[in-house]
Amino acid sequence: MNNSSKHLEQNVHGWERAVSLAGGLYFLAKGLRRGGLGGLLQLGIGGMAVARGVTGHCEAKRVFNEVSEQAGMAEGRSHHMPFERYDSNKEQLQANAAAATNGTTVTGNDDLKSPPAGV
Repeated sequence: MNNSSKHLEQNVHGWERAVSLAGGLYFLAKGLRRGGLGGLLQLGIGGMAVARGVTGHCEAKRVFNEVSEQAGMAEGRSHHMPFERYDSNKEQLQANAAAATNGTTVTGNDDLKSPPAGV
């Protein structure tokens, strides 16, 4: 999946989408009645919620899910990730680990109370 289609895919469905529409319309109406800076803020929130409900896409939710997925990978949980994406990330992680440890020597001295001088 390329980057542009990733940003357009639907990630809001069912009740979540209906609640976004209803809540967005509520905030739009409330913002119009209120006026002023507070009303403008309510109009903005309502507009974003209506757009979320109509399009079925929420960029904030996409970013949150992506960050959550990456955190899961860091913890060794990768069952939510498509296999081809996991494989490419796994290869990149292995290459990064190899580059980071290139030229590293293990001395066998892991005593924290008296480390060797000059380390």
